[in-house]
Amino acid sequence: PKTHVTVSIAYLLNLFLRVMIKNIAFTLLLGLQLFTSCSQNNQKSKTIMNDSISSSITLDSAVFAAGCFWCIEAIYQDFKGVVAVESGYSNGLVKNPTYKEVCTGTTGCAEVAKITFNPAIISYNQLVEIFWHAHNPTTLNRQGGDIGTQYRSAIYYLNDEQKKIAETSKKVTNESGLWNDPIVTEITALKDYSKAEDYHQNYFKNNPNAGYCSAVIAPKVSKIRKMYAHLLK
Repeated sequence: PKTHVTVSIAYLLNLFLRVMIKNIAFTLLLGLQLFTSCSQNNQKSKTIMNDSISSSITLDSAVFAAGCFWCIEAIYQDFKGVVAVESGYSNGLVKNPTYKEVCTGTTGCAEVAKITFNPAIISYNQLVEIFWHAHNPTTLNRQGGDIGTQYRSAIYYLNDEQKKIAETSKKVTNESGLWNDPIVTEITALKDYSKAEDYHQNYFKNNPNAGYCSAVIAPKVSKIRKMYAHLLK
């Protein structure tokens, strides 16, 4: 009968549509899973690649003494390629001294800044050049009102290459007439470095309104920023 035929055709069409919808849904779900998997794998690849690039970067260190370590730390923190700057003590008669001990001037230790940097972005030679402008290297055991051996001017090298660069730079700077008086900066190997107390770290940034910071550090930082604006972060 016609009715039976009509029902059969309708049934078949309905069955066909249901199968097609299931196939389409399955295909979309499979595609979504593949897309998600590819995205995750791509992200993992990027992470691995970034980790590989990061691990391939070899950082270096420089250690300078230029009066109060709060000043020298603040000056170097803003340069491209400088990863970290740490205030500390070195080259004295006492290992791991306290700030109170260093301030007596009897430990022989100098207040220093340890600069960790990426030599692919900023060179040791550039850091030394900045050093000659960042303080007065012609005053023995003194920077302004800070007087004592702990405030001496010094470059403490970590290897022979740094020693050669520092000595050559000192000679060139002396001959350039940058300073009227001879440079008295000592250049010697780093010895017995130790990190200063936590409250000395990032001192200028943490205490910008303190008297010493606004009167002494801020003008030095401003001067260097203007001179080396092209090297700032």
